[in-house]
Amino acid sequence: MYRYREQLFMTGGDPNGRIFLSEREMQVIELVTAGLTNQEISQRLEISKRTVDNHISNILNKTATENRVALVRWALQWGKVCLDDVNCCTIPQPNPSAAAIEDAPKDAPVS
Repeated sequence: MYRYREQLFMTGGDPNGRIFLSEREMQVIELVTAGLTNQEISQRLEISKRTVDNHISNILNKTATENRVALVRWALQWGKVCLDDVNCCTIPQPNPSAAAIEDAPKDAPVS
């Protein structure tokens, strides 16, 4: 459903305009975008609800978003998550027959 993207985003944060998010913050964002409550996130990650509350607060500060809805919009805008096949960069799948043709000698007949 959701896929991770980079942990570095080009808005705010450091003097070069980047935001740094920890792996745990990335996990929390993914679960927020999936619609989980803080209590559900705490159960899923096996951490206390207060720790989730702190992560959410830090994430909102880092991303300069005011609430969960704004955070989800930010995550979609900056490519943090892709929702099903929306907002995703897909990696082209290799075509097996094309690979066989590329590996064949240049003068070999193509079937």
